[in-house]
Amino acid sequence: MKTFLWGALPYIAVAILVTGLVWRYRYDKFGWTTRSSESYERKVLNIASPMFHYGILFVLVGHLMGLFVPASWTDAIGFDEHWYNLLSLFGGVAAGALAVIGILMLIYRRRTTAAVFRATTRNDKLMYVVLLSAIVLGMVAKLTHAGIHEGYDYRSTIAVWCRSLFTLNPKVSLMAGAPVLFQIHAVVGLLLFALLPFTRLVHMFSAPVQYLFRPYIVYRSRDPRRLAESPTRRGWEGIGS
Repeated sequence: MKTFLWGALPYIAVAILVTGLVWRYRYDKFGWTTRSSESYERKVLNIASPMFHYGILFVLVGHLMGLFVPASWTDAIGFDEHWYNLLSLFGGVAAGALAVIGILMLIYRRRTTAAVFRATTRNDKLMYVVLLSAIVLGMVAKLTHAGIHEGYDYRSTIAVWCRSLFTLNPKVSLMAGAPVLFQIHAVVGLLLFALLPFTRLVHMFSAPVQYLFRPYIVYRSRDPRRLAESPTRRGWEGIGS
């Protein structure tokens, strides 16, 4: 089981992710969207959406830094394990809390706004459960195994295992020896990766390059006074008139 979880499951999740993205782009290109529901309700969305997106962005940056920046690099600039632990503890928990509050507000909006709720699919519900579980489990794992003075050094175990996946030589023993909460968090995270192509989160792989060069959009006024029938003109105009 350990070999499957930490030596095979990551590659299975990535294979599903890549295959799903190719399939989605080829056969459901017009569905590659967030399926925005802004036209139904904006008040809560304008608060919850930025909270979620900024929170999840900071969470992602924290994971990239923790998993792919070796401790020797941060030690070389005087940012030792103690300071890194404080940054990870306070910064990570704050980012996670921001994302969780944003998700809960989005769920509340989706459940209490009839039009938005009717547009909710089973994939949406599954996405919310898995995404919220991954973030909460990460926060619980960090708070359980970290304190102000010291914490679990996952950069010498989990991060090394993660980087070993890219060399096709996964160090299974390192992840197998990690605390259970971190292991559960990792499994749910891999499940989220596998689900991404089949949910509205697929839009995170879209680079809005064309947006920078799109033509201006001209809107017609809906003012009834400006939509009134224009005055009738003569069919022929005199030359030089």
